[in-house]
Amino acid sequence: MSAGSRQQGFTLAGALILIAVTGAGMAAYGEMASHAAQREKEQELLFVGNQFRQAIGAFYEGTPGAAKQFPKKLEDLLQDQRYPVVRRHLRRIYADPMTGKPAWGLIQAPEGGIIGVYSLSAAQPVKTGGFAARDGLSEGAQRYSDWRFIYSPSIKRQ
Repeated sequence: MSAGSRQQGFTLAGALILIAVTGAGMAAYGEMASHAAQREKEQELLFVGNQFRQAIGAFYEGTPGAAKQFPKKLEDLLQDQRYPVVRRHLRRIYADPMTGKPAWGLIQAPEGGIIGVYSLSAAQPVKTGGFAARDGLSEGAQRYSDWRFIYSPSIKRQ
């Protein structure tokens, strides 16, 4: 073999190694970007879930008269027509950040009405602990649908 053909083989091997290292780096970056996007959606789910919890609480606490009641449907939070002037406890029905759809799982109160919501996503969360006490979420949830945003009249959250 001449010196020129050995050099071409070395250049080819070097190029293949460079391509392999670049591919591994891009795969690692893609994984990191995917986790960052999922964590961002989780933060949005926590925000939206707490908005629903607060709106349900405002609806319940704002019930005229002595007999408190929960909303019968989520749309009641948009226009509470129990008063002469319509009250709005929520600006809009937020889409579930995990599914991208406006559908939510509804948690019914024993006496009727909605006391909470949860995501319909069966995906596994990245965040499984370290929730703020105000979130009232259980540690070690296996799915996003395990994250329950429930208003409890006996517990005042901030």
